[in-house]
This record gives sequence, structure tokens and C-alpha cells, in this order.
Amino acid sequence: MSKKGIAILGSTGSIGTQALEVVEANPDLFEVEVLTANNSVELLVQQAIKFQPNAVVIGNEAKYQQVADALSSYPIKVYAGSKAIEQVVEMDTIDTVLTAMVGYSGLMPTINAIKSKKKIALANKETLVVAGELVMGLADEYRVPIIPVDSEHSAIFQCLVGEMSPIEKILLTASGGPFLHTHIDELKNVTVDDALKHPNWSMGAKITIDSASMMNKGFEVIEAKWLFDVKPEQIEVVVHPQSIVHSMVQFQDSSIKAQMGLPDMKLPIQYAFTFPQRLHTDFKRLDFRDYQTLTFLEPDINKFRNLGFAFEAMRRGGNMACILNAANEVVVDAFLKRKVGFLQMSDIIEQVMQKATFIEKPTLADYCDSDAECRQIAISLIQ
Repeated sequence: MSKKGIAILGSTGSIGTQALEVVEANPDLFEVEVLTANNSVELLVQQAIKFQPNAVVIGNEAKYQQVADALSSYPIKVYAGSKAIEQVVEMDTIDTVLTAMVGYSGLMPTINAIKSKKKIALANKETLVVAGELVMGLADEYRVPIIPVDSEHSAIFQCLVGEMSPIEKILLTASGGPFLHTHIDELKNVTVDDALKHPNWSMGAKITIDSASMMNKGFEVIEAKWLFDVKPEQIEVVVHPQSIVHSMVQFQDSSIKAQMGLPDMKLPIQYAFTFPQRLHTDFKRLDFRDYQTLTFLEPDINKFRNLGFAFEAMRRGGNMACILNAANEVVVDAFLKRKVGFLQMSDIIEQVMQKATFIEKPTLADYCDSDAECRQIAISLIQ
């Protein structure tokens, strides 16, 4: 394999830092071309000095000088702002763009990377939640592969390699998060600290809260619909607290394939970088003697209402999932700042879905307008 130039959008987050571990373990295969971060100046600078990329971008323009000064003695270009992140993916030396930014901010850079014919390693699920039809249409038009990095979607992707038969059903596994066995009445009083304690995975604050509310799983359902071209009724969420089976695919002959392993995001990241090849790793191996019982449960939609909202958004189509995402980004931020309670998040999302302007066939401009409108509605409901 010749050396591949990698751009990591969101290099200071959980996925970005683990992607750099994959690069570091395989220096003869990968070269870091671009690193971007939103606010984490110190870590971005450390990464840049270590990996010597062609360019770095700090999203927060107010922090540009700080980064530029810190890297002034290195041959590294420094840019700032969201527009720079969108443009930097066009560099000729980039083969693969890992989109690991959080939330809606990942959409435009991903679209630009597709138009620049870069392979996409997709870790930003909101890109397909907000504008799945548009993004998959562009990937088709520009003949760009989108390889999923989410552990569940990577699992489904791996189950489909070599298959010629259509999917009958996707079984998307969920850990159930920290509140799987918490009674709904007790959820009124859970704190931010309670919600940030995920049992199996170490992730950023936003995605951890989304996991606790099961919005993360709702987004993954929408993402699966677009990635694997299936109908909402072909996706079933299965709660699997041990997080050993990462997801399954059922075929028309009743056979089910599962992808299994210990929870470790470095595996799907590396697989997205090297597909269709697999590299030898020294990752810890799964020993079934340590997991003599694997359990599977039905999710409680009454308790985790966000999962129901996601299926509703999928069925309604148009800009409904964009509305869902914008409302969720605002309420999660408010919850982390202790302005709303845990159960209030779903109440506000439901109201935004009722009040926002529905567009049946949205353009990219419509998605941008819709995102802005929904954020305003959500903010006004919080206040």
C-alpha cells in the first residue's frame, strides 16, 4: 500500500485523537496532511508539532494568532474559521478525509471533500442526519466512497462485504447507556454528571449525552437508512448492554451476520483508512470466556422518546431530520450548561418538530435556513 494523505477534521476530539494513534502505529502507510480543531489550541499545537501536517485550521477565529505564534517556527500553514475548514479539504495531497467534527458543522466540509473526490471516512453522523439524500446523491455523482467509522455502521458495512443479496433487515445494537435500568420517574432528577457516565465507551460530552438520551441511536438509524439504502421498517434497534456485537444484518434466506469485538474505536477508524484491506494490529482480542452471557433487549420508546422522534423524522422525510438535529444540538448544550433537565430535552425537541417549517424537497440552502430557524425556536423555548 502506498502512503495515504489523511485530513482529520476534528483532530482533538475522541475520534480524532484515536485516528492519530492509528497513524502513529502505521507511519509507513499514512501521512497527516491536515488537522482541524474548533477551540482546543494547546492539543492542536501539540499534534501539529508531532505529526508535521501541511496545514492546520482552528475553527474559532479569535484563537488564530495563538496557533500561528505557537507554530511560527515550523513549516505548517495556519488558517482559521469554518470557511477555511471547508476549503482545506481540497488539497491535492489528501486521499482520505476523516470527518470527526461534532454536529451540523461537519456538513459543509464533507460536501466539499466529496466534490474534491476525496474518500470519506465518516464519523460525523449529523452530516447524513441533516442532509442524507443530498450527500449520498453527491457521493454517487462524484463516485466517492463513504466508509462509515461509527462502530455500528462499520459493523454493518463489514457484514455486507462480499454479499450480493439484498438486506432484509438491519439489527442496530445499542448499549442502552447509563440509564438503561433507571425508572422514567427517576430520570427527572438525573444530573449532567450522571448522564456523562457511559458504561462502555469513552466519548466527547455531546455524544455521551446523546447516548444517554438514545438520540445518538436515533441518529444512527437515520444514518443507516442513507448509508445502506433501506426503508425505516428494515431497521430494528436492539439493546445489547455488553457492546460486543456491534451490529447485525439479516438476509432474505433468514441468515444473520454479526460483527463482534471488544469496544475499541481504533478498529473501525483503521478499517475505514485501509478498506478493502485489513492490517494486523496488537489490539486486545475478544475472549468469549470473559463474556459468557450476551443479552439482547427491546428499547423502551416511552422512556427514550428521542428514538421514536428519529423514526418519525425518517418516515416524514424532507427536512424533518434536519429539524430534529438542530433542536437536539441546542437542548444538549442547554443541558450541559444546566439550563434544562434531562427529560425536558425531549419535550423541547417535540415542540420544535411541531413548530418548525416543514419542507418536503429541501435544497442545501433550505437545510441551512431550517437549521438556523430551529435553533431560534429551541432557544426561545428554553428561555
